[in-house]
Amino acid sequence: MNDRLSIPTELVDWRTKGLWWPGDPVTLDEFAARGDHLFTGPFTWPLMVLHASALDRNLAALADFTERHRLLFAPHGKTAMSPVLTQRQLDAGAWGITAATANQVLDFRRFGVNRILLANELLDPKVLRWVAAELDADPGFDFLFYVDSPEGVAVASQAVERDGGRPLRVMVERGVPGGRTGCRTREALLGVAREVVRAPGLELAGVAGYEGPLRDAEGVRGFLGDLLGDAVALTAEHELERPVLSVGGSAWFDVVAEVIGGRSDVLPVLRSGAYVAHDDGLYRRTTPYNRMPEGGDALAGALELWAQVTSTPEEGLAIAGMGRREANHDQGFPVPRALRRSDGTSVPADGVEVTNLNDHHAYLNVPEGLHVRPGDLLSFGISHPCTAFDRWQVIPVVDDEYRVVEAIATYF
Repeated sequence: MNDRLSIPTELVDWRTKGLWWPGDPVTLDEFAARGDHLFTGPFTWPLMVLHASALDRNLAALADFTERHRLLFAPHGKTAMSPVLTQRQLDAGAWGITAATANQVLDFRRFGVNRILLANELLDPKVLRWVAAELDADPGFDFLFYVDSPEGVAVASQAVERDGGRPLRVMVERGVPGGRTGCRTREALLGVAREVVRAPGLELAGVAGYEGPLRDAEGVRGFLGDLLGDAVALTAEHELERPVLSVGGSAWFDVVAEVIGGRSDVLPVLRSGAYVAHDDGLYRRTTPYNRMPEGGDALAGALELWAQVTSTPEEGLAIAGMGRREANHDQGFPVPRALRRSDGTSVPADGVEVTNLNDHHAYLNVPEGLHVRPGDLLSFGISHPCTAFDRWQVIPVVDDEYRVVEAIATYF
């Protein structure tokens, strides 16, 4: 797609977390043009930054992967909710953008995204009516969403209340036992699909699923095989030309490529999104690249948190000014990277461990021999980028010398 998105004009001012800006507001572009250095510029702590080189590396890696394996790519935009990063993904060849909620759909549409896949059920009539109006107003807009029940089909059909106009394109979702949404059997899936075909205002587009809850490659292959069988059954029963088959968390896209990449009987759509920032925890451990020839270094952790040591009240204990309000912790505490001393010298933070977080304090276990003093700065990687971006409304983008080259806004 060649969407040129509308990037809202946002400001740096006294409300911008991580910046010390008591003066007049400036736009993000004006701020970035200053080229401030992280350690001498108008920054205060804690602060999250995004590394430009790691971002470029990650975007290129998945663009290459999906092209080589002949997968259409609709990366999950919920990871960053940033029109700037969304534009980069589209420029790198993304087929569309995935959303998780109705509000995210509205955000991406306002940014100007022309193909949105809502990887969720949609049962809100006012949102469905808005989608129908968007489809009628813009022939270039493409939208897909999930159903997994007759009730979902009925709500969607009744909401649009029409036989004419462009239909809402619906994908029937398959789930896994004990997982979240989605039909659990082929019989149930085909039953919902028949409801879609009979319902005015709807069009059966294909099938979708999420393999993330599965813990081994054999289970993922089995689930993907079930989905593929579902798509074949839909094609036979309803004479679909080439149904969409969409899957994809960020831990199994290699198996997805193995099973459905390049198939001519379905449109294979991958939705992985965490790759854009990667991390130093969850996805560093689980990335498919650990199983691939490219190796685990194909992606790089692009997000970095900086916090200042504010107290060393006991031997082996340091307190940093960073807590749950700044650092995500749903998939593990932040990962210490480096210690920058007050004199500007840096050493690896080997052995330092975050053991607890309060709202604005991090408890650090410091190994014997590493002298940490109040005023020192600590760099942290994060674990699970999807809950890191939403704590920061403005994130400076820095080069390898820690000079600001851009600033992005997020919209959560």
